[in-house]
Amino acid sequence: MGVDLKDLISKKSLTLESLSGKAIAIDAYNALYQFLAIIRQPDGTPLMDKQGRVTSHLSGLLYRNANLLEKGIKLIYVFDGEPPTLKEMEIKRRMKVKEEALVKYEEAIQKGDLERARTYAQATAQLKDIMVEDAKRLLTLLGIPWVQAPSEGEAQAAYMAAKGAVWAAASQDYDALLFGAPRLARNITITGRRKLPRRPVYIEVTPEIVELNQVLTELGISREQLVDLGILIGTDFNPEGVRGIGPKTALKLVKDYKSLDGVLPQLKDFEFPVEPVQIREIFLKPTVTDTYQLEWKDPNIEGVVRFLCGERDFSEERVRNALEKAVIGMKEEKAKVSLESFFQP
Repeated sequence: MGVDLKDLISKKSLTLESLSGKAIAIDAYNALYQFLAIIRQPDGTPLMDKQGRVTSHLSGLLYRNANLLEKGIKLIYVFDGEPPTLKEMEIKRRMKVKEEALVKYEEAIQKGDLERARTYAQATAQLKDIMVEDAKRLLTLLGIPWVQAPSEGEAQAAYMAAKGAVWAAASQDYDALLFGAPRLARNITITGRRKLPRRPVYIEVTPEIVELNQVLTELGISREQLVDLGILIGTDFNPEGVRGIGPKTALKLVKDYKSLDGVLPQLKDFEFPVEPVQIREIFLKPTVTDTYQLEWKDPNIEGVVRFLCGERDFSEERVRNALEKAVIGMKEEKAKVSLESFFQP
């Protein structure tokens, strides 16, 4: 779900080409769920190999990363670790949504309504442990570093961005801003032409950058107040937020009363299911690690082919073509960096 800040913050569109040479830490689970939801057959069935193993996530990782590597972008994937205890409610809510979507999907299939079936199927996506392990294996073969976060992947990516280890954290959610990421990159893994659900309309999805300092300046608040605002409208750790309070009302309350502590007495007949201070701690003092290495390598082309084509029934021609483009882009980026360093004093 993530915190809903889209109506409050300004975003700047850019091109993938403008990100050439920049290191971006991608929230791995966020990206993998996107691939599992979007990459499906017309009836909503995910891509699978001959043994019935889902391969949508691997397809997304290969072809999307190949496109990004071709542009000279330095990718890092950050995987979730143990979720905070407070996230249990949100995890249960998501499971219930998936169960309800599965029932509606089966009903749509029985009625022969494939478009509606595909829409519901997207909401049933589940990321299993074996999928995560396969994703890590493929990333290693592609030469893309990945980091195992001790807890929230988004928190780790934000921490790495705040330290300057990467240029930006990438996710579709806005939580990275609450975690302190100086830059949030959106639409990195889903850029392109996308069809709107149940409508014969296509839109062009372009990359966006959100800068934390700009957000705070435009809203006239501190990062701590941004976290309090998020708690009021709802986060993964208190999904429902305060009933009747949307982003704009929450912003006004935080500015008028300075902090959540000042707002709480105004919320008559409402009690948070957990102490707000516990949620604050997750965002302001997240569990992260400095134990990681960011080393980019050339793709192991034959290793990728053996894995995807030999074990998961991918088309060898398509895989090799994608890898060829990625390698060309990486060589061009290395050459550019070498030339720039040559001319530096």
